[in-house]
Amino acid sequence: MEVLKEAVKTITKHVEDMVEVLDEQEVEALLRAILESEKVFIYGAGRSGLVGKAFAMRLMHLGINVFVVGEIITPAIEKNDVLITISGSGETTSAVNAARIAKKIGAKVAVITTYPQSSLGKLADITVVVEGRTKLRGEKDFVMRQIKGEHYPLAPLGTLFEVAVMVFLDAVIAELMVRLGKTEEEMLTRHASIE
Repeated sequence: MEVLKEAVKTITKHVEDMVEVLDEQEVEALLRAILESEKVFIYGAGRSGLVGKAFAMRLMHLGINVFVVGEIITPAIEKNDVLITISGSGETTSAVNAARIAKKIGAKVAVITTYPQSSLGKLADITVVVEGRTKLRGEKDFVMRQIKGEHYPLAPLGTLFEVAVMVFLDAVIAELMVRLGKTEEEMLTRHASIE
């Protein structure tokens, strides 16, 4: 149980530290893009995608016209829309491709990443930096990391980034609730009734 307790402390400390270094102008630009766009598209691969889907659900509860890229009911992205991509490394091929398509169409691209100078960061109109060790930190090759003694057992792979982004995006929802004058009761009217 010691490892479990230390893991919880490591992860929660990281989240506490993350909020202190968020760039308020970046966050404000993201909030404005969500509020001013006709449609909001969310994209992330793997666990970042799961975090994105949770965020999309809450945006829907707020009455925002939101879609998850890759779902069969997702419409075409257009000029007055925003694509929000989540990628710790900023190098996820599918996320970079999605951003390129959105840029070509003229939609805004917002990126949540640890690496603002990444391929994805360079395509972004809005970049929110969320610190977190991603799978790419240190030696890329797993065997080489093990030989060098680079172990990250308390928060494996991209856990710190993904958890920090989940908490950050839930806080974005809280901010949007205030700005839109929405209550939990109103959000509940949009909550799934067939589960």
